[in-house]
Amino acid sequence: MKFLVIEDNINLNQSIRDCLGKLGTSDAAYDGLEGLYMAESNTYDLIILDLLLPKKNGFEVLQELRKKSTCPVIILTALSSTDKKIEGLKLGADDYLPKPFDRDELVARAEAVLRRYNNNFHTKYTYDNIELDFANKMFKVNGEYVKLAGKMYDIVEYLIRNRNIIIPKEQLFNRIWGFDSDTVITVIEVYVSNLRKILEKYGCKDYLKTIKNIGYMWREKVED
Repeated sequence: MKFLVIEDNINLNQSIRDCLGKLGTSDAAYDGLEGLYMAESNTYDLIILDLLLPKKNGFEVLQELRKKSTCPVIILTALSSTDKKIEGLKLGADDYLPKPFDRDELVARAEAVLRRYNNNFHTKYTYDNIELDFANKMFKVNGEYVKLAGKMYDIVEYLIRNRNIIIPKEQLFNRIWGFDSDTVITVIEVYVSNLRKILEKYGCKDYLKTIKNIGYMWREKVED
C-alpha cells in the first residue's frame, strides 16, 4: 500500500505517516499545489488531506483531483462543523475525521476505506507455499523468511496485490520509483532479474512472469 499525506504541519505530517506505517509506505506534501501535483503524478491507494493548506486549500485540491482520479480520500482537519463535513463529502471525500484525532481511529478508518476500494486489501497473503505479511513486510517461502530489501519488497507486494493481472512496466516504475523520478525505467529490469534469482533459490521463480514488451505478472497458476 502507498499513501499520500497532504498536511502543512511537518510534525503532524510525520505523525500521520507513522500511524499508517503498519499498512504501507507514505509520501508527504506540505501545501495544496504540491499535494495535487503528487496526487496526479503518482499512483496512491489512499490520500489523507488537510483543508487549511497554503497555496491551494483542501477543498480546491479535492475538487481538482476528482476531475481525474477516484483515489480514496480521507479529510483530516481542524474544521469540524457539519457544513464543512457535508461540503467535503459532496466534493468526493470518502471520510472526514476532525482534529484532534485518535491514532487508532485513523488507522481503522483507513482500513475501512481501503476495504471498500480494494478487493485485494488484506493484512496477509497466503498461497501454496508463499506467505506475505503486509503489515510487517515479511515474505516467506515454506515458512522460511526471505530477505527482500527496499524496492525489491515493494515490487513483490505490488505484484501480489495485483496478482494474475499484467502490470505494464511503466505502471510498476511509476508506482515504485515515482512519476518524476530521475532514475531510468530500465532499473525495473535489473530489480526483477535479481528478484527472480532470489525466488529461484526457493523454487518459486515461476510465480513471477515477464510479459515480453509489456510488463510483469505475479501468477498463482503456474504451468507444469
